[in-house]
Amino acid sequence: QLQAFGGGLVQAGGSLRLSCAASGRTFNNYAMGWFRQAPGKEREFVAALRWINSNTYYADSVKGRFTISRDSAKNTVSLEMTSLKPEDTAVYYCAADRPPYGSSWYESSYEYWGQGTLVTVSS
Repeated sequence: QLQAFGGGLVQAGGSLRLSCAASGRTFNNYAMGWFRQAPGKEREFVAALRWINSNTYYADSVKGRFTISRDSAKNTVSLEMTSLKPEDTAVYYCAADRPPYGSSWYESSYEYWGQGTLVTVSS
């Protein structure tokens, strides 16, 4: 029901836009999140957006560089990534948390997950 796409190879300092498309249901009023998992590391929170009020949340490591946004008409959530660093290399996952919301920072809050899309940042 969630599909993430837009990953690829980019040089350090470059930009990339990931999108998460929902099918089979509308995710209005859900909280949408992006997580990532680097090789050999645990999956970590990146950013989240609460559809109902558009509040956004970011991990400190991406604050000021990444922007999460929504397109209600297309039922999609995007992650605009700028000033990319090699340490941003990871598989990126989108996820959805239905109301009542859990903490947007924790994986366990999210009921729906998309398959990952790989982002590779070369130095």
